[in-house]
This record gives sequence, C-alpha cells and structure tokens, in this order.
Amino acid sequence: MILYYNKTERATVRRHRERGTNERETIDAILDEGFVGHLAFAADGQPFAIPMLYARGDGELYLHGSPLSRLIRCVAFGIPVCFTVTLIDGIVFARSAFHHSINYRSAVILGTGRTIDDREEKHEALRLIVEHVARGRSDEVRGPSDGELKATEVLALTISEASAKVRTGPPADAAKDFALPIWAGELPLAVQPGEPIPNDRCEVDVPASVEQWRRVYA
Repeated sequence: MILYYNKTERATVRRHRERGTNERETIDAILDEGFVGHLAFAADGQPFAIPMLYARGDGELYLHGSPLSRLIRCVAFGIPVCFTVTLIDGIVFARSAFHHSINYRSAVILGTGRTIDDREEKHEALRLIVEHVARGRSDEVRGPSDGELKATEVLALTISEASAKVRTGPPADAAKDFALPIWAGELPLAVQPGEPIPNDRCEVDVPASVEQWRRVYA
C-alpha cells in the first residue's frame, strides 16, 4: 500500500510535474538522508530562510535553536513556514549550455510549528537530532543539563503538506546536437567523510559514531 502526504494545491509540483510526488516513502527517504534544511518564513514584513539541523520523528520534524531567536519566536507563535531539504546527486553535462542540469532530490514541507515544553519529549527530540547526524553518538556523550535544556528551544513541525521533486538520468540534449564532438554525461557526487581530526586535549580513541559515520544508515 502506497501512502501519500496531503496533495494540496500549494504542495503540488507545477514545473516538470513528472518529477514531482507526494509519496511518503520518497519524501521520508530524502529527509532521512539529509541533515541540513532551510526554514523559510516571513516576519515583520521581511522574508527569511535559515539553515538548520533537523531530525524526523513520528510524523514530525524536530528543529532547535535559541529561545531569543526571532525565528524560534515566530514559529512558536504558529506562523506558516516552509522547510526544504535538497540532496545533490550529480552534475549533468550536456552538449549545449542550455541543457546542463543537476541530478537532485528535494523535499518541501509546509505547515506550522509548535514548541516542545515537556521535558522528556524535549530530551527525546534533541537525542533524535544528534542521532540523525551521527548514529550512536548520543550514547557516547553527556546529555543536556537542565540549564542547557532551558537555554534551548525545540520546535516540532508536523509533516502534513509535503512534496518531493527528483531529477535523475542523462542530459536532455536536442537531437541536432548529438553529432557535436562534445562530451556529455553525468558526474555523480557523494558526501564522503575524511580522516577524523581529534581535539588538542582529546586523549581517547575515535568512537564508533565517528569512525563508522556515513550519510545513509540502513
């Protein structure tokens, strides 16, 4: 059984409709592979788009920030927001400049947020954010103190209206350009970790969360 997020008018892909979908499996996979998104909103008549770490919970996205942040205050008051995540999978080289492109997967979430005030729910949301970035890390480190919890606001954004847009495959060259002596094709891109660099005062071995880090967890 295929499940879908709400396909509203504003959560419908218009340009290249064949690349768009509201299928939950596709959207959730994009959210689970990425870990930085952009939260867009309007405040005081001005538009803003802020990059943020996030994690996906049970039907919600968890975001965190300072209680003094204008972003956090606005979202907490229930203003409409848009959260986007984009994964770049490759560069598409065509025989003409016009047909160059990018292979990508993107997800757009529309809705309103709520503040998480319950202490245990707040702890769990922050743990999920840490785990989303580095699996197993929350078991290796000290958890947040009461003072740190108080200094951190955590928001939950319900995943209700959502859509994804995906481009894959080779360039869409014009047939008249096929005979041109120009290389065309795809250059795949991927996030690969480098060699861990320990802090100057670090005297312990590299933990599993760092040594075994990868972008996608099975």
